[in-house]
Amino acid sequence: MKNALHNFKALFSRSKRFWGITALIALLLVPVEIFIFSTAASPEDDLYWKSFLANNKIYAVPIPKNLQFANEKVPVYDFTVMESMERELLVNTYFHSQTILMHKRANRWLPMIEQILKKNGVPDDFKYIALIESNLSNAISPKGATGFWQFVGSAAKQYDLEVTEEVDERYNVKKSTEAACRYFKDAYQTFGNWTLAAASYNVGIDGLQKQIDRQKTDSYYELSLNEETARYIFRILAVKEVISNPKKYGYQLRKKDLYPAIPIQKVKIDSSITDLAAFAQTNNLNYKILKYFNPWLRKNFLINKDKKTYILDIPKPGYNEEYIARLSSSDSLGATTQSSEPEIVPIHIPDSLR
Repeated sequence: MKNALHNFKALFSRSKRFWGITALIALLLVPVEIFIFSTAASPEDDLYWKSFLANNKIYAVPIPKNLQFANEKVPVYDFTVMESMERELLVNTYFHSQTILMHKRANRWLPMIEQILKKNGVPDDFKYIALIESNLSNAISPKGATGFWQFVGSAAKQYDLEVTEEVDERYNVKKSTEAACRYFKDAYQTFGNWTLAAASYNVGIDGLQKQIDRQKTDSYYELSLNEETARYIFRILAVKEVISNPKKYGYQLRKKDLYPAIPIQKVKIDSSITDLAAFAQTNNLNYKILKYFNPWLRKNFLINKDKKTYILDIPKPGYNEEYIARLSSSDSLGATTQSSEPEIVPIHIPDSLR
């Protein structure tokens, strides 16, 4: 009798544990079931997903069969050239925000750069170097290369750009473009080839010449170079292709979406200015606008002991109203560039600021 009672208690205890575990598992499964049912696709979600699949299409980019840089042919029949070109075209086609900004800024700055290149006898394609170097912004690289053309300090001084604590002409678009032209012509004199001249802007004339001598070929497309220099010409070509043919690569930009050139006038300065903010106010500007058009002024003053002549860019009166009017007008912006050289106008510097 005692054994029977003991067996019954043991069975009851095991049964109790079994049902306890079963109940616990059931409780754990409840939130899982709730999650499954709550995340099941609704008809609206299903429709959204179908629309996504129907409209979200990403394509490979065809490689143009006839590519040239500065009228020098690109051997697109070489598979390494083809794949290198494809990489840069894909980057510039699908890096939407960067490429749209590039289009916008190009409308403002490239016409001036084009004029300077033409005046110096440098092929027009070299303007795209400023785009790949800085995206037409006053960028500063980790190595200290600065401005649209990314001059380092030593190269800037070699090409007669003033670089001091107060004045840094690497930020002067016109002067730095003139300096870049001098470099390109020096490089062309060395290599007799515009493609190599452009590539040397990344690695240096001596650095590129060393690889040419070592590898016994003077074709950029046959040289084994460090990755950055190996990509350099293809980046230029890709930017040229996308900027020249925006709609071909999916960029539907209206003229009024692009940044227009701001009409400016120039003023000569041959004295010190002890307070640039006060100087700006005296001439119906604010300090921010003065610095925007003259970023080469690195301090809030200009000490000019040697009485050097500097040229300041000043926006013409009514520039902002004209800008806003263009945005609210029809698609055509009319003339977006300043075709003639800005006139030099007198400027007022109070004696207290000299």
